[in-house]
Amino acid sequence: MTSNVPGTSRKNSKYIYRFICKVILTVIATGIFYSYWYEFAQANNQTGHLLGIANLGMAAGIYMILYVIIGKWLHAFTIGVERKANILAGQVLTLFTVSAIEMLVSCAITGQFRFFPQFVRIYSLVFLVQAVINCILIIPMVNIYRKRFPPLSIVEIHGDHHNDLYAKVNSLKYKYRIVESISFTEGEEKIREEIELYDAVLLNDLPAHQKNKILKICFERGKRVYYVPKISDVIVKNSEELNLFDTPLFLNRNNGINPVQRVTKRFFDIILSLVALIVLSPILMITSVSIKLEDGGPVFFKQERVTLGGGRFMILKFRSMIVDAEKDGRPHPAGEKDDRITKTGRIIRTCRIDELPQLINILKGDMSIVGPRPERWEHVEKYSENIPEFIFRNKMKGGLTGYAQVYGKYNTTALDKLKLDLLYITNYSLLLDVQIIFETIKILVQKESTEGFSDAASKEMHDTDL
Repeated sequence: MTSNVPGTSRKNSKYIYRFICKVILTVIATGIFYSYWYEFAQANNQTGHLLGIANLGMAAGIYMILYVIIGKWLHAFTIGVERKANILAGQVLTLFTVSAIEMLVSCAITGQFRFFPQFVRIYSLVFLVQAVINCILIIPMVNIYRKRFPPLSIVEIHGDHHNDLYAKVNSLKYKYRIVESISFTEGEEKIREEIELYDAVLLNDLPAHQKNKILKICFERGKRVYYVPKISDVIVKNSEELNLFDTPLFLNRNNGINPVQRVTKRFFDIILSLVALIVLSPILMITSVSIKLEDGGPVFFKQERVTLGGGRFMILKFRSMIVDAEKDGRPHPAGEKDDRITKTGRIIRTCRIDELPQLINILKGDMSIVGPRPERWEHVEKYSENIPEFIFRNKMKGGLTGYAQVYGKYNTTALDKLKLDLLYITNYSLLLDVQIIFETIKILVQKESTEGFSDAASKEMHDTDL
């Protein structure tokens, strides 16, 4: 089954459509900013002075550049690529961030810090108007994209191991549609014939030599290909290219973060956790009182977790379950309809408020703001029996949020968590930390990110516990 639109033409049309949408959103956001800015300048009789036309143009130019850069960073323009909720959240976060930065830039450009209270009111209004208009526009933009560009037709080439990748890919009905599924044992001639019939190829858990062979065929035929990386693929992804002689050479240093990065990350953790504790103190107090009033039990729940180098510490969380929920001393993962969760617990788990006491762990140095989620020692031992590389996660200090928390789910498999966390560890930068924090805010609107274990999955984990 082939599309009526040739592959290259269709791909180019998608890019052009996304670019047009990006231009429209940028012009609207910048135009609203400029109109409020200009009105403020006129009201204060400054159009010929510090807030003159030249400065207004400079401010608008800076706003446009920031909006495009931060918007791309936060996936605010991924029309047709991501879910609507993701794009809308990215757009709101982009507008809020740019307004906050531009407010400070405006004070610096004009030198009029006496206008700061007025700037706060203006930029708050600008942000609200921009967010409403752009979010309203994004919905039909996405709908038009999905109508104009139907999902990619895909042929799956699978191995012998059965997994849920087929179902995961097909769940994004607006983006993908697996039309055919064949085994890699069908032979090269059959595989070549099938590849020619579809827009893209999905390689599902193939032996390495077969995957490499089919990847070359897809490259030869100019076919888009999707595949799940092996652990080794993740490790070498950020290799450094060396051009010392006439043979290509890649270098993997495998040293982890350097001393300067370590000090910078710690400083970032201390400042951010202190600010967060102060700003969120009303929520912390209300939650503490609510937990105590509900059943009179302890406010906090403590549990041993594993962090950098296999070190152990006691993690702090708001108690969201009944007292002695694990009185037998064995871990019992929370199910989707777990009757051990209290009324207050359901609320704070949904909003992730139960995780906030870990800011104290961060101040103490047990954890970091961003890093692999610290696991229980029992889970680390059990996962490591089947996946020896699981201990690679301990190359970085455990985090309140992380790559696997942002791009995975609560019930993501141990192997997938490992791969996601290795992507963070092998590509670490402070900028990546900041991006993950923003992405963490975005996932709060996604129900699946807080999805609990199914009853069957919970039972399976319970049965395999030590």
